[in-house]
Amino acid sequence: MKTPLTIIVTGYAATYPLGGVAWDYLQYVVGFKQLGHDVYYLEDTSKWMYDPLEETFSDNPRYNVNYLAETLAAFRCGLEHRWSVRDVHGKHWGLSHEALAEICKKSDLFLNLSGSCFLREEYLKSALKVYIDSDPLYSQAAVVDYVAGTNDDHIHWLIDHMRLHDFFFSFGENIGKPGCSVPSDLFEWRPTRQPIVLNLWPHYKGQSRDLLTTVMSWQPAEEGPVVRGVSYGGKHMEFEKFLDLPKRTSQKLELAIGGGKPPLDLLREKGWGVVNGYTHSSDLWKYRHYILTSKGEFSVAKNAYVATRSGWFSCRSACYLAAGKPVVVQETGFSEILPTGHGILPFSTPEEALEGIDAVNRDYAKHSAAAREIAEGYFNSDEVLRKLLRDIGLEG
Repeated sequence: MKTPLTIIVTGYAATYPLGGVAWDYLQYVVGFKQLGHDVYYLEDTSKWMYDPLEETFSDNPRYNVNYLAETLAAFRCGLEHRWSVRDVHGKHWGLSHEALAEICKKSDLFLNLSGSCFLREEYLKSALKVYIDSDPLYSQAAVVDYVAGTNDDHIHWLIDHMRLHDFFFSFGENIGKPGCSVPSDLFEWRPTRQPIVLNLWPHYKGQSRDLLTTVMSWQPAEEGPVVRGVSYGGKHMEFEKFLDLPKRTSQKLELAIGGGKPPLDLLREKGWGVVNGYTHSSDLWKYRHYILTSKGEFSVAKNAYVATRSGWFSCRSACYLAAGKPVVVQETGFSEILPTGHGILPFSTPEEALEGIDAVNRDYAKHSAAAREIAEGYFNSDEVLRKLLRDIGLEG
């Protein structure tokens, strides 16, 4: 390869110290490292951090930074001393502020995942700033008022801050295409998707539990976006359409659920298996084990992704695919981009969901093999990250 690039990756891995979140953001770090680049992880969200032991947010980040340090060390690829967390009091943990500022001066790429990082003056010295939108519509909703001149001061600041970046990518791979109603004003949103480090997700062929599972939060803490007078919401809005599904299939369905005040008694009454989400996602390896030992995934998507035909596909579902686990998941328009019918079974109605579940059970070996093939062909971190670099002109 050419001369290694110096890359800074940002995210929420310490702010929300949960296994699924860690995989979402740190597979970028490990993926770039495996490509031979000089990569660092930065977290500067200007937010209090979630303490899962106390089940509350705190301005004391000690638990969170210890979790991050242990998680990066667990990858065993030399990331132990390549991270920095800035807490709400301005203190840096890991790399010092001075060391980080020097790295920014020489960095080729500052990758702002989920727009998580506040772009301070020292970060702006990076050669290229790239915004990765993992939450389509939530990121673009404010643009409509900004363009129309009806925005408040907060929206004005938010969009001006986004405009400090040089390139913009989204997991909403249909943005700008006919049929997708996510606003495409002001920014040129390029398609991208979650990179999966395949050697960390073995194609699991051992004995699995006879369960289609998912790991989820019931309802986001924030209000859903409102765009041109239309209100959009989270998973709970879509899940209500499928509440009676367990009574219509012999296949057991299990939710590892946490957050958002889910109606647990109602879910159990309807036949859903319900387990504690934190128990199965408190760290990387428990989360991975839960997926590896599942038959596959059944999951709905956020209403905002579904209603806009955004083309979003879940990072979590991509991990199921890599493990050789077929996914029966709600359609968001991703079937225009990804192969479906084997490995990925999309649905929009309860009847289509039942058909997908039945298809998986009729020929599980075929769907398991197809799941891994899709992960290798569409989510392989080597290819996803190389394409990202090509699209911004950093790799020929």
